Amino acid sequence: MSTTGARPDPLAALGELPRVAESVAAVRRAVDRAYGHRVMRRRSNEVASEAALRGARGSAALSGADWALEEVRRRSDFGVDEQARTVGAALRLSAEAGQLLSVWRQSPLRVLARLHLVAAPDRGAAAGRPRLPGEPVDEPLVELPLPAPDEVATRLDGLAELVVAGGSAPALVTAAVVHGELLALRPFGSRNGLVARAAERIVLIGSGLDPKAICPAEVGHAEQGRASYAAALAGYTSGTAEGVAGWIAHCGRSVELGVRESTAVCEALQRGAA
Repeated sequence: MSTTGARPDPLAALGELPRVAESVAAVRRAVDRAYGHRVMRRRSNEVASEAALRGARGSAALSGADWALEEVRRRSDFGVDEQARTVGAALRLSAEAGQLLSVWRQSPLRVLARLHLVAAPDRGAAAGRPRLPGEPVDEPLVELPLPAPDEVATRLDGLAELVVAGGSAPALVTAAVVHGELLALRPFGSRNGLVARAAERIVLIGSGLDPKAICPAEVGHAEQGRASYAAALAGYTSGTAEGVAGWIAHCGRSVELGVRESTAVCEALQRGAA
């Protein structure tokens, strides 16, 4: 994954895969429509707050804590059991993501460590550091072969190089690759899915595609279902052009569904119902 010399940007090349260009264009149109809603002129902060809450709920659902939105909204104690801790972790990550945008482009590995520390403070010394040889990984949704720690370190370094170098790849492509790599590698002993989806969110916001954070892709990932999510991820890890394109398109559809959710919030605010 070296980015030195005159070698082409590998992420930009992914944008030329079949289905990907169409997905990128569809996401751009959807996001533009959401930002053009009249409610966004004066109440974008309210929309963003609601998007963060709904995105956290969706991410937690994919990690096995599928709570109703109103349950997430009303609860204040998130340490009672594993599902509550998962929801609490998703909420903390949603709040933290916006604070890490400036650091991401300079030091993505530092951001990932911080995200895991926020998501899994109960992990003690293992919180915020990549897993060591022999350490188990608790990620029940992802049943793919687990890469060894040395491979994880190499691929994380390569991913960080690509992020720091930037390039011409569409934001959707970069976000999908960051998300997919983190799920494939599962660098931490727990909460990898939550961290991966938070990192995707950071890329979408920091790239300028969704600067006000109103398009929660996590909502769309959850709406498409855990089976669809796992199947798309398996396609990504296959390394085939079709599989990678399918994963990017899945992520694109998730953003579109997140836009639909926030558009509904805008409509409710406009009617005075929210």
